[in-house]
Amino acid sequence: MKNKPPYPLESVDNALRLLQLLRDNGRLRVSEAAAELGIARSTAHRLLAMLVYRDFAVQDDQRGYLPGPALSAAPVAGRPMRYLRRTLLPHLEALCERVDETVNLVVRVGTQTRFIATVESDQVLHVGDRQGTVLPARKTSGGKALLALLTPTELRELYEDEPDFDPLCRELDAVRGRGYALNMEGTETGVSAIGRSLSDGAGRPVAAVSIAVPTARFAKDRIAPLAAELRAAVEHAQADLPEL
Repeated sequence: MKNKPPYPLESVDNALRLLQLLRDNGRLRVSEAAAELGIARSTAHRLLAMLVYRDFAVQDDQRGYLPGPALSAAPVAGRPMRYLRRTLLPHLEALCERVDETVNLVVRVGTQTRFIATVESDQVLHVGDRQGTVLPARKTSGGKALLALLTPTELRELYEDEPDFDPLCRELDAVRGRGYALNMEGTETGVSAIGRSLSDGAGRPVAAVSIAVPTARFAKDRIAPLAAELRAAVEHAQADLPEL
């Protein structure tokens, strides 16, 4: 028999109960969440807003809440995530300081991109923390940089049922040619990014590093300097990674 902890955290418990409700019901409205938990609508709204922020929920056009991608995301297998974060964080911080923009470390799991670390820029207008976010790999700069390393057969296995498979292949050809990938507001209005894959000591791709920039500052003449800084950062980071 499970016993309630002697010092329960009510807000945490309510957030976890909301996750269970989303999992079991498939859709919730704020009023329903408030009634189920016995809390004020304003409190339920704040809790649901945090679940949306962390991708555990998404809001539909009728202002209802549905399970988000983080609830169904598969675990990241075969990669020492803690080691990657610990080893690469100094390189992410140094890159962020040089370019004064937010820097992310991402991995690919199937057709998804998982953000496993973020170093935020100090600028007033900057892209915020994305750690824990799950997005389609074909939409993010880091995801595209990693997809570009797959063979045609591997790509087809992932995306052959997609109607725009051929345009994706052409885009990935361009990524291979220039060595980096671009995301021009593909995942969020007002946010653009540039990404490059990163390999371990055996030459196997294990992650990607991206620089996320408010689109208002992502002028064409910034792409080449950012690409150069990104390439240097990845090369230095790879030198610290043994075979994983």
